[in-house]
Parts: sequence; structure tokens; C-alpha cells
Amino acid sequence: MLQPGDALALLSSNALALGQAALAQSALDMLLRATHAVAALSLAAVSGSPEAYAAPVHALRPYAGAARAAGEVRRLLGLPDRPTHHPGGRVQDPFGFRAFPQAHGCALDACERLREILEVEVNCPSENPLMDPDGIAAYHHGGFFAAPLGLALDAANLALLQTAQLSAARLAALGDPGLTGLPAFLGAGPASSSGTMILEYTANSALAELRSCTTPASAGHAVLSRGLEEAASFAGQAARQTLRATDAYTTVLACELVAAVRALRMHPHPHPHPHSVLSPTEVFTVAAAALPAGTEDRPLTDDVTAAAQLLPTLCQL
Repeated sequence: MLQPGDALALLSSNALALGQAALAQSALDMLLRATHAVAALSLAAVSGSPEAYAAPVHALRPYAGAARAAGEVRRLLGLPDRPTHHPGGRVQDPFGFRAFPQAHGCALDACERLREILEVEVNCPSENPLMDPDGIAAYHHGGFFAAPLGLALDAANLALLQTAQLSAARLAALGDPGLTGLPAFLGAGPASSSGTMILEYTANSALAELRSCTTPASAGHAVLSRGLEEAASFAGQAARQTLRATDAYTTVLACELVAAVRALRMHPHPHPHPHSVLSPTEVFTVAAAALPAGTEDRPLTDDVTAAAQLLPTLCQL
């Protein structure tokens, strides 16, 4: 017969942390997949080199996430596994384009690791004590200590920051005439036009918020219950930081998407430069249909909002 206090073994002290972590992982997975489409549009807009995405490059350093990121960009742009060099183009692109598979691959790997840990946590008993199925024995243990979850969340936040910083870098590149061949900040009006410049402020503000979420929650410490509980995983705090981080990253990525679509709309030819083989194809068609048109100076709040709402669709292309 159960006695007072026995219900502890039937409850989960990590239920809230697990629920929030699962929501954060789902949002993170969607955003990281949508990033492939956004980065592909930006690469096309600057007539970037496909060499950094070539299969042989990633076969020599077999990181699953990096290979996946490069493969997705190749697929979305219709690039061959072994693209050829095009005379007259840049020898090397800025890191936002050239190092995208490496940085974004780390985020993909971290998100996958977080998913694996969540699957273990939600499908296994963890509370103390552990009751034998036959009801004869009880094992007092520390299985409830959510260190694996907290550490995986912290790792995901740090990895997300890496790819978010490159998104902001690509946004800045899209406003550079030397890379796009278009007016500064993609402004189409008088010389004083600000174009998409305000998006850099917005994205970097969101990036600062994301950066504030990357202080490892697992580095925290607490001593409770007269010293009996002398440590804590802080997985709940880590989960809430990941939720905040994904919200901030949504804004960063949406700003890049708005600028990439505008740049491709402004190009006089289907391809940004004569030597480019990059084609945004279906991705651009879907994005251009959903985002407001017009290049006059105006508030871009509606554009960013529409771009953020479009991300779940892009992740499915």
C-alpha cells in the first residue's frame, strides 16, 4: 500500500523542462531546415561559388551535419556534386557563404543530439526510487538528474549562435554592391535611400538576444536541503534559453530572407552574373510569392513578419 511520500516515484520532476525542451527542439529543427533555403537564395543573389558545397570537400571531413548542409544547398540550387570553377568569378567568398556548411552543420548535429536525448528522457523512468516490476525491490538513484538534457540544450544554443552569426554576415553581404552588383543596401531610389539597411540593425539586435542565451545554464550551481542536494542540472533554465534563442534566430533568418528575395528581384537577369550556374528555382518562386514587393524606402516590419511566417513552408522544400 502506498504511503505518504511514495507518489514521488510516480511523478516527473523534469516534466516541465522536458516539455519546453521538446518544443524548443521542434522549433530549432524547423528553423535549421529552413536555413538551407534562405542561405541558398543568398548564395544565388551574390553569385557565390558552389565549390564550398562540393561533395568531395565534405567527403574528406566526414561530419554528418556539414555534409547535410552542403547537400541541401546543392539540391535546392540544382548544383552538381562536383561543380566546376567558373572563370571571372571570385576565388573565395566571404565566410558567411564559404563556411556555411561547417557552421550550420554543427547546429544540425547539436539539434539531432538533443532529439536523441529527449527521446531517451521521455521514454525512460527516471524518478527516485526506481521500483522493480515485481514490486519487491526499490532502487534509490540519481536518474532524475537531467545533466544530459541540460548539456545538450546548452550545446544547441552555442551551435545556433554560430550559424546565426553567419546569417547576419550574409545579410550584410547582400547590401554590398561589390558582391551583388546592385545598389548599396538594395535601395532603388535616390542616393540617400536606406533600402534594407535597417534589417542589419534588426538582425543584430536579435543576434544580441540570442547571444545572451548562450551562457551555459549547466554552469550554474546550487546547494539545497541542508547540503543533501549539492548540485543541479539547470535543464529547465537551459530549455527556456533555447526557446528564447529560437525566437531570436527566427528574426535574424527572416531579415536575411527579405534581403535575399529583394536582391534576386532586382537582378536584371534570371542569374545574378553571366558565369553563375546558381538558380534559386522553386525556393525563389515560393518566397517571392509570399513576400511584399516594392523597393521604395518604407517600414519593413510587414516584410520581416511575412518572412518569419514563411519559414515553416521553406523547411519543407
